[in-house]
Amino acid sequence: MILQSEREQIAAACARLLPDGLVVGTAGNLSVRSGDLLAITPSGLPYRDLRPELVCVVEVETGTMVDGPLKPASELGLHLAAVRETGAQAVVHTHSTAATAVASLDDLDALPSVHYYVAVLGGPVRIAGYARYGSPELAANVQAALVGRTGALMRNHGAVVVGDDLGSAYEKALQLEWVCDVYLQARAAGAVRVLPDDEIAGVVAQLASYGQTYRG
Repeated sequence: MILQSEREQIAAACARLLPDGLVVGTAGNLSVRSGDLLAITPSGLPYRDLRPELVCVVEVETGTMVDGPLKPASELGLHLAAVRETGAQAVVHTHSTAATAVASLDDLDALPSVHYYVAVLGGPVRIAGYARYGSPELAANVQAALVGRTGALMRNHGAVVVGDDLGSAYEKALQLEWVCDVYLQARAAGAVRVLPDDEIAGVVAQLASYGQTYRG
């Protein structure tokens, strides 16, 4: 089975989506790139039924199906646009509650910097303009929102994040949902204090050397 590791990673991550509150039903999709190929969740399959061999494999350049018995996610174009724009190796698209709520607020073009965690995503998280799901227009809108960022909200739809691997992209999806929830709660309580752009830029720079790994 080609891209066996990537397909196994996707199946394992998909088992967490519903418990972690990042999707409802069969919404959302994940992908992992390996060279010229992309492993991506199939369209409309309940996550409880997903097995590695059911994960689709397509060409990054053309989106042509290479392996898998089912059709790829309806947002294939969005995933391809995201990896081409950012050079990322993994994409996580969610319909989490707080992110979708923030993306539906008419007076926002971006999630304000209510917490320095927005720096994990490169700065204030833009809201991509609405277009129908699965459309080339939506893919183009998300691609534009991801310029210089590793995450974007999608107007009246959800969120998308990218990462160097599926684990880091998934963690960013959780962090984005948390910041969106903080913003909604702060906004409901009163005036929201927003961190200045230069502070967020400083945190972005500081994060470049943050984190450790241990290999015992």
